[in-house]
Amino acid sequence: MTGMDATGAHDADLKRELSATLQARRELGDEYESALVDSFLEKVDQRIDGSVERRVRRQLAEQQMVTARDSRAPKSTDTFGERFGFAIVSLVLAIPLSAIGGGISGLPGLLVAWGGIVGVNGFQAARSSAWLFGRHHRRGGQDSDDWEN
Repeated sequence: MTGMDATGAHDADLKRELSATLQARRELGDEYESALVDSFLEKVDQRIDGSVERRVRRQLAEQQMVTARDSRAPKSTDTFGERFGFAIVSLVLAIPLSAIGGGISGLPGLLVAWGGIVGVNGFQAARSSAWLFGRHHRRGGQDSDDWEN
């Protein structure tokens, strides 16, 4: 049943209940009117409570789904600008490091300086890569350590 069909069915049920209550009042007389009205209002209250409870459960389930999706989404704090800036700064600093390493130790010093520059940049690039630190992705785009489907 769709939402409109369910509402129509509930309305029809309430109309039947009201008709039955009015018929019972005609048959039983005025002395039972208060009890019949209370009984009908109790049924209306139960319907309202049930409807509110279903809506609250649905909203809580939707919020839990949104929260679960957000917690599984990869969180990357590095932006392109930050990575680009890091690369620029490391290249600018590579000039004096190359001069110092090459001037003091020649070719081995130059290789050590550039090895350090490449290592720092490699670590920075890998830090933002999920695969290096154990978060391998499956085909569905979910992490392999997810236990929910």
